[in-house]
Amino acid sequence: MNEDLPLAPGSPTLEDVARVAGVSRATVSRVINGIRNVDPAIQETVRRAVSTTGYVPNQAARSLVTRRTGAIALVVSGAGGESEEHPFPSQVFADPFFGRVAGGIVGFLRPRGIHPILMFAETSETRAQVITYLRQGNADGAVLVSTHAEDPLPRLLADSGLPAVLFARPAKPIPISYVDVAHRAGAKLAADHLIARGCRRVATVSGPLDVPASQDRLAGFRDAMAAHGHPYIPRVEGNFTHDSGEAAMERLLAEHPDVDGVFVANDLMAQGALLVLRHHGRRVPDDIAVVGFDDSSAALACRPPLTTVRHPVEDMAAEMARLLLTHIEQPGRQVTSVIFEPTLVVRQSA
Repeated sequence: MNEDLPLAPGSPTLEDVARVAGVSRATVSRVINGIRNVDPAIQETVRRAVSTTGYVPNQAARSLVTRRTGAIALVVSGAGGESEEHPFPSQVFADPFFGRVAGGIVGFLRPRGIHPILMFAETSETRAQVITYLRQGNADGAVLVSTHAEDPLPRLLADSGLPAVLFARPAKPIPISYVDVAHRAGAKLAADHLIARGCRRVATVSGPLDVPASQDRLAGFRDAMAAHGHPYIPRVEGNFTHDSGEAAMERLLAEHPDVDGVFVANDLMAQGALLVLRHHGRRVPDDIAVVGFDDSSAALACRPPLTTVRHPVEDMAAEMARLLLTHIEQPGRQVTSVIFEPTLVVRQSA
């Protein structure tokens, strides 16, 4: 590569890149447009020449060649629970979980020159808009975060044949790629830790039981506790919100006042539960130990800081993006799943 050649005045062109790289304009075009059968060493030479010249590809012209936009849709989909005071987008942005997902996706895509387009799909009309948007070629595919077990959008995407990857296992069997965490294994970590601390009257606050993650966390916790000789575990159901954690803890204390250990199925509910325990004068962890799930920002905001099962959301979100790019690059590729292993983060609450 000849980096000393002078560039023509004005914006760098394909010809400038070809001259600096010492290859033909056609070779530069093939590398920039991602067309295969170019020697890896030549690809690297062209990329260095692009960097040296400061050449920026014309996205519109590139799309004509590749039939791709270089954009993907980040879709947050749900149903129900909306009000004028709490519209769906406001609910999404209030949840630290979504920020972690978005951060993982953007962190993976931005170095590759791809920027996600945020879309919300909480009604039949907005779901249809997402499908139409993708079918019209405005984005090459979608990464989907679904917040409701009965959400029809994963099925609509699978039936459409459009490239898409889902965060978390779908509630019903659907031929769509997804990433998830081993929820049962994470719940077992929580159970083992509470038992190791000496807790003997243990209860749990589950998430909504129409959600596969909630089902798996509850089943994993109960199975692990049964293996430790505790066949009955009192349960109160929440809905993954701070307020539902408060209500669930109030009910647990009323029905089981001698409880000395609680596994709460996410950190926001655990934060609410800790407020109730403090209000009732219960010392944490001396009187009652509390373990959450997620290791979100809420875990550090708790008082005391929350022992929790780490859900590697950012890594999972990056894997979603990687899988989607693979599906875009290889149309017709078989759907797949990637399951991440959780870890226990021990802090002061247990």
